[in-house]
Amino acid sequence: MIDLQDVSKLYGFGDATTLALDEVSLKIEQGEFVAVMGPSGCGKSTLMNIIGLLDRPTHGTYSLNNRPITRLKANQAARFRRDSVGFIFQSFNLLPKMTVLENVALPLTYKGLTTAKRQKTASNILERVGMQQREYFLPSQLSGGQAQCAAIARALVNNPKLIIADEPTGNLDSAGSRLVMELLGEINKMGNTILFVTHNPELTRYATRVVYMHDGSIVHDEPTKLGEVAATAKRIMYSVPVATEDDDMAGVSALMEVLHGKIPKKAKRSTNKKPRKKAAKSKARSRKGTKL
Repeated sequence: MIDLQDVSKLYGFGDATTLALDEVSLKIEQGEFVAVMGPSGCGKSTLMNIIGLLDRPTHGTYSLNNRPITRLKANQAARFRRDSVGFIFQSFNLLPKMTVLENVALPLTYKGLTTAKRQKTASNILERVGMQQREYFLPSQLSGGQAQCAAIARALVNNPKLIIADEPTGNLDSAGSRLVMELLGEINKMGNTILFVTHNPELTRYATRVVYMHDGSIVHDEPTKLGEVAATAKRIMYSVPVATEDDDMAGVSALMEVLHGKIPKKAKRSTNKKPRKKAAKSKARSRKGTKL
């Protein structure tokens, strides 16, 4: 379904040029559930933008459904993106003054459908993700997990074959994350191809394949079994204690070191020990001063 050959992406000019992707080659078959992992700034979002037709590669070739995307004009790429790709964002991106039903029906506006048909289609999709009872709610009246379910419904309303999710659980608690990932798993079982970016090794349980990126390149690519944490991610998850955000980022850095054949140092847990007050000395001084 997806075929990238030696794709590179450059930003800027001259001395200010930044290499976001460095000759990335990647093939993804129809129906795969692929997780993309790596530290911040490694090129994950740039790769998703190119696959989702939001950006074009500077060098290399890209084909989607056996169609060479790099040859499409801007308006052709926009139509192809509308009909073939659904996007799920970390921050939901629901319009605050529109109801859930109106948000989900919005992509259908660009197809020229009547209002009644748009709303009926959107309502059917909301029923599919378990949100039909809240279709007249505003986004501010939803929990984080419910808002992301509404965003998933919006991504599905055009019946795309490819779903791209950039940190879909980044703003959710553990219960909301599980709800969203199980919903994506059900969507994948229906034949949709799903690519999702994550920093959380636990979420690789839902993937059939994990791609690791570092400095704009794919450094490791491994198949996984549903319900099991990816082997490479597991080595870090159970060897580096995670107690704070800093520890979490240290785990990601250690993961990159393992992929490059280095042995990560054991991270230390952060401690919040308060300094002991010198109460005894102050009491002694006060007693000494009161002697006659």
